[in-house]
Amino acid sequence: MSKTELRIETRDGAIRVLTLDGPTTRNSIGRAQYEALSAALMDAGSDPDIRAVVLQGAGGFFSSGGNVAALQESRRQSLAQVSRNTDALGAMILAVRSCPKPVIAAVEGGAAGLGVALALSCDMVVAAAGAAFTVAYVKVGLTPDGGTLHFLREALPRQIVSEMAMLGRPLPAERLLAAGAINRIAEAGGALDAALDLAGICATGAPNAISVIKAQIEEAPRQGLAAQIDIESRGINAARYGEEAGEGLAAFLEKRRPRFGKTSGGGDRS
Repeated sequence: MSKTELRIETRDGAIRVLTLDGPTTRNSIGRAQYEALSAALMDAGSDPDIRAVVLQGAGGFFSSGGNVAALQESRRQSLAQVSRNTDALGAMILAVRSCPKPVIAAVEGGAAGLGVALALSCDMVVAAAGAAFTVAYVKVGLTPDGGTLHFLREALPRQIVSEMAMLGRPLPAERLLAAGAINRIAEAGGALDAALDLAGICATGAPNAISVIKAQIEEAPRQGLAAQIDIESRGINAARYGEEAGEGLAAFLEKRRPRFGKTSGGGDRS
């Protein structure tokens, strides 16, 4: 069982920072952490004061994914028991994607296994120089989980993903940056500050508009062009009569910074 704790704090009144803290296992995660992260993301998503979420690992590493000792122990459990664990794992990843607030990963050192899926499931990713992303399930006779291959294939050619997953070789953050899978490389030790910088920009934005944008980005790959045009047309037509558009358009014309209010609970994400 993972002994990683989830620490929760709020920065500048608007940014929720979630920190995986398990120094003996490089922040490995299991069912308790899946459920804690899901709950924390739901709480941040429903809190009108919170505008963005930053997810990081303590001790200079993001997360090593599943605890190997716990995985060995799980072989003595029934399929129903382990299925409940993987269901909770999937729910955690979906909680990142469905949270109406931007979620930004700050990756120091690297991420491995499920830690890769957790990082890449975020809306934006900052990685420290020299960080590596490793998908080495195959080295212990297992296959990836948590949408790992989905997120990698969103940005990388099949051959590169095959090399990562079939050989278990790490991929440097710099290569993921070149492929567009992460947003920024920070100097070593600076991933959190860089992520907070991005979160701060989000925190000054129009919260309901950002919520709708996140939902539309999530849906776009599953839509045909005509359907996506219709979704975006309905979205902007609903937004144009709202308070955020009133403030944002007026501020632009008056050449001043807009002063957006709190979210109304995640916005209209339809």
